[in-house]
Amino acid sequence: MTCGSPRSPGGQKTFRKKPTRDTLSPEAVQTRVIIVGVGGIGGVLAANLIGEPIDLTVATTNAEIRAAFLSGTARFEGENLPALPKQNVLSRADEASEPFDIAFIAVQPNAIDDVAKSLLPVLRPNSEVITLSNGLCDERVAGVVGIERARGAVVMWGARMPRPAEYIRTSSGGFLVGVVDPEGGALSLAAERLLEKVGPVRRTQNLLGARFSKLALNSAISTLGTLGGKTLGEMMLARNCRKAALLIISEAVRVAHAGGTELERVNALNLEWLARGRGPLRHAALIAVGLRYRRLRSSMLAAVERGRAPAVDHLNGEIVRRGHEVGVSASVNQRAIDLVWQIARGERQAGDATIAALLQGSQA
Repeated sequence: MTCGSPRSPGGQKTFRKKPTRDTLSPEAVQTRVIIVGVGGIGGVLAANLIGEPIDLTVATTNAEIRAAFLSGTARFEGENLPALPKQNVLSRADEASEPFDIAFIAVQPNAIDDVAKSLLPVLRPNSEVITLSNGLCDERVAGVVGIERARGAVVMWGARMPRPAEYIRTSSGGFLVGVVDPEGGALSLAAERLLEKVGPVRRTQNLLGARFSKLALNSAISTLGTLGGKTLGEMMLARNCRKAALLIISEAVRVAHAGGTELERVNALNLEWLARGRGPLRHAALIAVGLRYRRLRSSMLAAVERGRAPAVDHLNGEIVRRGHEVGVSASVNQRAIDLVWQIARGERQAGDATIAALLQGSQA
């Protein structure tokens, strides 16, 4: 079949020669797919792809999640998922003995670089690597796996994992997909059909603008969820949380404009209006978002609760760094970063007092 770990001088794994796809019947060919990261988003994707006519592998560093996928005790919406074979449940992508056609990355932004490197030895020249992670991760992935392989998919729905390998979808929606560089390949029909098992797919020529819009939202929603320790629905009913969200989003919009990034709408919210508008309608819009996604709980908060490093440096930190480059202050985002790390180090508790600390000296 395949050799275990030999690598070519360029770092790629070498595989024993086997029948090519052209020599196999269509029935004998199964697309090899890997999902790296099976938290809320990756887990829901896996749940929807298990049972499809593909060769599906999941990779996670969480031993409890691996055990659940092996034993058939992973659950989606209260029902057990079929067990996966041992060779299809990995801790790292580069443990695989055969290359993959399609790879989905669904990890926290601070794990992106390591995951991309782990995929490189098990990719074909024409493999697709589709990043689902929040933040501005697409260029980082492309820098490792190559622009020709890199695709981005902005996730426009919510999910959570209240316990290891127990998955709940918290809101409906689909994906906004694009490429890092127009010279790179577009998302294949095969990959699009896999994503459509979860929700509708829309294509964009402005992936960076879509990512930046989602970055602004996540820097408010995920970070404030960590600071307040509440679901999105609970947060958006609190005026102080809405004020903080408007401040974070406004700074992100100003940074995007100064850097020449044209924001793309990724949902019903108009970020330009939220950033520049005045009056109670902006608060009403945020309340409406909170009601729609009321069950959404911050994945960053979940990571902190599990003793893992928060991804805040790759969300709010991205806004601060880019703001510094273009001469735009992002002081509220910087305070949010500091407070999240205080919580992560056990120096502060999540709650209303921490949201109030964020707002000190600010107006919205």
